[in-house]
Amino acid sequence: MTLSTATLPLSIEFFPPKTPEGVEKLRQVRQQLYELKPEFCSVTFGAGGSTQEGTFSAVRDILAEGVDAASHFSCIGATRAGVREQLATLRAMGVKRLVALRGDLPSGYGTGGEFQYASDLVAFIRQETGDGFRIEVAAYPEVHPQAKTPASDLQAFASKVRAGANSAITQYFYNADAYFRFVEDADALGLQVPVVPGIMPITSSTQLMRFSDACGAEIPRWIRLRLQSFGDDSASIKAFGLDVVTALCEQLRAGGAPGLHFYSMNQSVATLEICRRLAL
Repeated sequence: MTLSTATLPLSIEFFPPKTPEGVEKLRQVRQQLYELKPEFCSVTFGAGGSTQEGTFSAVRDILAEGVDAASHFSCIGATRAGVREQLATLRAMGVKRLVALRGDLPSGYGTGGEFQYASDLVAFIRQETGDGFRIEVAAYPEVHPQAKTPASDLQAFASKVRAGANSAITQYFYNADAYFRFVEDADALGLQVPVVPGIMPITSSTQLMRFSDACGAEIPRWIRLRLQSFGDDSASIKAFGLDVVTALCEQLRAGGAPGLHFYSMNQSVATLEICRRLAL
């Protein structure tokens, strides 16, 4: 069933700023994006928990502003005792939602830690806290870059859901067919959880290419060539990006996506304009 415009839930992701100026700028950006009435805002967690203090601080600020906040939570390199302590901190803060991820190790680290996969983390959170948290996990419509096959990637997703995940947020993509196929395949395995598409506004071609090369998200050739043809013309890149991403969101909404999760990059303009065009 396709949700009507008025009821399509939105969520927005931020990353923890590194400077006092960044903290203040993000506070202003959040106030602008709160006009969209997001269901929740999430805050990312650096490799090996390297941004934990900044992540938890931003989560506290969002909660204090009266909006539901989800903390990203990665487990690679972590111990059960450490995770237990962090969960207690988050519960005391009033956090009710987590985005549980395997995460990346900081460069120069060995593998270490007591968790191998995100499904191990999900199972541990459920064991420790019962239904104390709503748990979001990651999904990869275009297949995780480290997965051996699409089938093994889908099984990894299934493991997270069966360990107790409530819903999933996808890596960003620009091919709606990849998303719908992933949802069909998950449904065929009996994984009845909402899979919310992650949306990356296009505001800079160099930034998009860098991110996509790092995370394995595919930029369709026609989009890549158009972006390259604009050179340093940032106004044309942004205008084209708005058209492409708005059309993608319209496809997703028409196909029954259960919501939209915007990777804001701590900016408000593109997300606000896309949602205005969608009449959200």
